[in-house]
This record gives sequence, C-alpha cells and structure tokens, in this order.
Amino acid sequence: MTDGMNIVIAAGGTGGHVYPALALAEEFCRQAPNTSVTFVGTGRAIERTMLSETKWKVEALRVQGVVGRGVRSSLTALLLLPGAIRQSIAFLRASRADLVIGTGGYTSPPVVLAAFWLGVTRALVEPNAVPGLANRALGPLVHRIFVSFERAVRYFRRNKVMVAGTPLRKAFLASPPSIGSGQIKTVLVCGGSQGAKALNSVVVEAVQSSSLIRGVHLIHQTGERDFERVVEAYRDQGVKVDVTAFVQDVAQALRQADLVIARCGAATLAEIAACGKPSILIPFPHATHDHQEVNARIVEQAGAGVVLLQPGLTGARLAQELEALLHHPDRVRSMAERSLRLRRTDAAETMVNECRRLVTGDHAPLTAGHKDDA
Repeated sequence: MTDGMNIVIAAGGTGGHVYPALALAEEFCRQAPNTSVTFVGTGRAIERTMLSETKWKVEALRVQGVVGRGVRSSLTALLLLPGAIRQSIAFLRASRADLVIGTGGYTSPPVVLAAFWLGVTRALVEPNAVPGLANRALGPLVHRIFVSFERAVRYFRRNKVMVAGTPLRKAFLASPPSIGSGQIKTVLVCGGSQGAKALNSVVVEAVQSSSLIRGVHLIHQTGERDFERVVEAYRDQGVKVDVTAFVQDVAQALRQADLVIARCGAATLAEIAACGKPSILIPFPHATHDHQEVNARIVEQAGAGVVLLQPGLTGARLAQELEALLHHPDRVRSMAERSLRLRRTDAAETMVNECRRLVTGDHAPLTAGHKDDA
C-alpha cells in the first residue's frame, strides 16, 4: 500500500536541488494527499526563502560540502559526516520513512547512507548532464537513479537508470504563453537562486554601453549579497529595471519575459523550456565537472539558446549579442519555438510512479524496455 507514504527528500543548498524536490513533493501529494514529506537541508537562509510558502516539514543537518574546498575545510566536512549520518538515522526512524530521495549536493550522502543502513527504499535525482560527485558515489547504494539527459546514463549502472527529464513544479505545468512576434520587450536576468556577481556585473555593463538595451524592461534577480550594489549601479542609467534579490514566482517572471539571461543549472534550463523562452546562457565556469557548460551546449545545439562563456566576457560583447537579437525578431521567434520543443512536463509523474512501485517492494532492475530517450 503506497497511499500515505512517508517520504524524505535530501535537497539542500541551492535551487537546483530544492526546486526538483518541490516538484516531486507536489506530485506525491497530488497522487496521495495524505503523503508526508520531509525536506532535509542545511538550514541556510536561501532554503528558508524557497520553502517558506510550502506546507512540508524541514530538517536541517549540520553538514558541509567537500568538493572545491581547501584541505582544512574538506577535513572539517568529513568529520561532520558521522554525526550527520547519526542524525539522519534518528529522524528516518522517527518519521518511519518509506522512501528516501537524494537530489545531489552535500545533504544527500548522510541521508542516503542512513537509509541504506536502515533498509529504506532509496532513489536519486540527477538533473545535470554530468552528474555530481555525491550522486556518483551514492549510485551503487540506491534502487533507482532518475536522470534528465541521456548523456548522464554512462556514469551509473544502466539497469538502475531511468531517463525521465527534470521534475517541474506545478506552476510550470500550465500551457506556455504563445511564442509571440520575437520582439524583445522584457528580459529576465537570473544568476541562479543565490545570484551571480560576475553575471550581474556584465549585464550592468551591457546596459551602460548600449542605448538600445536601455529601452528594454529588465527583471534582474541579483541574489541577497549583490542586491545593493546592483541597485546602485543601475541608478541614473535611464533604464526600466526591476531589481530583486530573489524572484519568488519564477514561472510568472519567465512568462513575462521575451528573453532570459541565465546561468545553466538543469532546473533553470528546464523551467526556461517549459515556458518556451529563448536564452543567452552564461555557464558558471567553476561548476563541478563543468556541468553547466555541458547543459548549456545541449540547449545551444537545439537552437534554443546562445552560449557565452564567462572568461573574457565583457559588457560590450553581451550588448552586441543582445542588439543582434533585438534587430532580428525572426531569429528570436525561432529560438523560442525550439525552446518549446525541449519542454517536458511529465518527469515528476514518471518518477513518482516508479517510486511508488519501488516502495511496494518491486526493486527489479530496469530493462531496455524502460529506457526513455526523450
């Protein structure tokens, strides 16, 4: 019996981990309203902001990341792991968890390891084309691995992997707006849930260097730490701009935009496609295994976006690209049409259906017939 399941989702750190988790929670509760969902995060302010309007329980682990940190910080993070595993075992027992899902990042290992120890059904969600270290390490310990891109399959045992797409929150499941004329009147700038100082700076420089761009309405998400600086930089620029530290209703902002300038996390790209928007993509150059550029190149190859690499990127170069699109609405319209072809809205339902089957005890390996290349 899978109605009324108790589900724990490890999804801390960034929107790239939290938003797919929210989509899964929504779908589990849509299928069975009496489902109990607990999110496990780090307790950071950005997580509280993203989860503030939800009804689900939240547990915070004392845990830190290991990848990309100095020797001392990495050692500290490793020393925290045993305590985080003990904490995870305690709340998995207390919540009588039926299923644990890890979405990557440093909150996943202790929770998935605790579930393995307790014999709780386990699954991973890997939205990026190149999986992160946490999911690669945990792959052998779980029953199912859900990936967004066929390219990610090679990193795991094939009979555990289902290519399902990136789960989208219900706000993105409504029909997208019409493609429109290709005229760019509103541009959404989004450097991820935490903002991106380098991206913020290059956009401001582009606006300063182009009178044509100053005629466009900008919606600019800066992140908390860079908000005041960007507000000051736009002052007296003669540009119509709405600067915000964090866009709570991303779906509405995307539907309002005619073009998106963004980082390239898989969740961001899936949401852009769900709304059928053309994009200028600036990958974070220090992303683990360079996964953001790999994600972005898939969109570019589909003709839905333009990739500009951050090293060496100037405001003048970005302004040149923006002006080219402003002068060629037919190209913008074509990019929007191709973006819409990347739209996939069944990922959350596919994953939840499979998880419900797993919880009944059917852990049989997948066969070629389960493969989904969409």
